[in-house]
Order: sequence, then C-alpha cells, then structure tokens
Amino acid sequence: MVYTERNVWSSLIVSIFGVSAYIVFILQRAAGGPLAEVEWVAPMLWTIGLSIALAILVSILWGIFAGLRDPSEGSTTDVRDRDIAQMGNRVGSAFLVIAGIGVIVLCAVNAASFWIAHTMFIGFALSAIVGGFAQVIAYRRGLI
Repeated sequence: MVYTERNVWSSLIVSIFGVSAYIVFILQRAAGGPLAEVEWVAPMLWTIGLSIALAILVSILWGIFAGLRDPSEGSTTDVRDRDIAQMGNRVGSAFLVIAGIGVIVLCAVNAASFWIAHTMFIGFALSAIVGGFAQVIAYRRGLI
C-alpha cells in the first residue's frame, strides 16, 4: 500500500468513526426531544478538532509501522497518486456544493442555526467519506 493510499484510509476510517460518534452523541442527548434544542456547538467543534488530530496521528503511526515492516517503502507520490487525489476531491466537492446550496436555502427561510450548521457538517462529512471511498476504489481498481 502506497503512502497516499494509507493516508486516504486513515482519513476515511477516522471520518466514519468521528461522524458516527457525533451522531450517536447528539441523538442520545436529544433523548427523544427536539434535536434543535440539543447543545451541539461544543460537541461538533470537538468532533471536528479531534477527528483532524486523530487522522494525523493514525496516518503517522501507520506510516511508522509500515516503514518498520518494509523500509524500502517511501513516502513519494507519482502522477497516479495526484490523479486519484484530484478525482476524489472532485467527487467530494459535489457534496460541499450541495451542502452550501442547502445552507443558503436554510438561511433564506430563517431556519434554526442547528439545521444550518448540521447541513454544512454533513456536507463536509459526506465530502470526506464519499471522496475517500472514491479514492480507495481508484487505488484498487484504477482510474477509468
């Protein structure tokens, strides 16, 4: 597994775990009540910050263990890695655009800040997860 593919896997695993943990946490705090009344700001910011830090940590540790196992495996990238990253970013960007449009619509109808923030949060999450899956598939099956 090449360096960039390991990084994609690290981010993908942490993104899925982080978003899932956040959703479970918020649903538990709601306890059947209205979601918009749940205190969400601090948990969301902690989820984002910890997910970024954990993705970096997992990537570093995975790189160290991979280097110990196979010292010849470097951290260089080639044209294929750049093309796969670009394709994954294009796939993920679609979800950011959809979320951005959703946020504009929610602002236009004066929706609660809970719904506006969570629309963007889910857009970022889907961008990372779907874009990550697209990259993993491209590494495994090749670019079309």
